[in-house]
Amino acid sequence: MSDLRELYQQTILDHHRKPRNFRPLEAANRRAEGFNPLCGDQITLALRVEDGVIRDAAFQGSGCAIAKAAASMLTGSVIGLRPEEAERLFRRVHAMLTGEANGAADLGKLAVFAGVREFPGRVKCVTLAWHTLRAALAGAATPVSTE
Repeated sequence: MSDLRELYQQTILDHHRKPRNFRPLEAANRRAEGFNPLCGDQITLALRVEDGVIRDAAFQGSGCAIAKAAASMLTGSVIGLRPEEAERLFRRVHAMLTGEANGAADLGKLAVFAGVREFPGRVKCVTLAWHTLRAALAGAATPVSTE
C-alpha cells in the first residue's frame, strides 16, 4: 500500500511540476474561473466544444500542487468527451473524494486523488477544477468558489 501511495504522490508532483494543457486556449468557446479561498488556488479553465464534444481543454492560474495536478489531469481526461460524459466523470470523482464510492479503479489515472479524502481540507483543492469545468460547460458568467 505504501508503494502505491508513493506512486500516487509522484504522479501528483509530476503534474504539478509539468502540468499538461497549462496554456491559453485562443479557440475556446467556453470559459470559467474558479477560486479556492482556503488555499488561494485560482484557475481559469477554457474549453473548445464542437459538435457536442470537448475537442480541447486548457487551464491557467496558480495554486497548490494538488490543485494544479487536478486541473492538469482533468483537462487530459475530458478531451474527447461529450459534456454529459464529463458530468458523469465529475460525479464519480466527487463520490470518490467524499467517500460515497468505495473505490477508484474505474477512474484510471484520476484514482491518484483517492488518498486526498483522508485530508478533508484538501478535497477542495482537487474539486476546484471540476467545479470550474461544470461552470464552463454551463456558460456561467460569475467565478465559482469552493466555499
